[in-house]
Amino acid sequence: MSVAQTGEFTITRSFDAPRDKVWKAWTDADSLEQWWGPKGCTLRVVKFDLRPGGMFHYAMEFQSGRPMYGRFVYREIAAPERLVYVSSFSDAEGVIARAPFPQIKDSWPLEVLNTLTLGEDGDRTLLTLRAHPLNGSAAEIDTFIGMFDSMLQGFGGTFEQLETHLSKT
Repeated sequence: MSVAQTGEFTITRSFDAPRDKVWKAWTDADSLEQWWGPKGCTLRVVKFDLRPGGMFHYAMEFQSGRPMYGRFVYREIAAPERLVYVSSFSDAEGVIARAPFPQIKDSWPLEVLNTLTLGEDGDRTLLTLRAHPLNGSAAEIDTFIGMFDSMLQGFGGTFEQLETHLSKT
């Protein structure tokens, strides 16, 4: 299948940290609060339940008092090498919601299936994140594919924050 058929987004990054440390950063609420999200936002964990069917529900603020909510619902947890989750925008209660951005509000997929793999490379960790719309319409897949450059930028900043977090812990 081609990218156009699946809408798969892939990003890979190498971190100067052992795999167990990178795994903990992805699976510990206190750690996620320190680095997850785009640069310039603060993150607050609303709920964290790391188990298949459990949820990481969070609030991001770029401007004080104006939170945006998101959530991961975990599908598979295979420590320390694989984490599968469905990400969505949500409301304050954790119910799936449309994207809060006017330009893509009605065409962003409601759910995105993410597969995170962590490979060992000596003392370094190779992270690969693959994502694609879950049950997305043709328009949602097109919007998702059209946002690849923006997502690369966003994850680039997020992973810089992860790198800083890993260097401090």
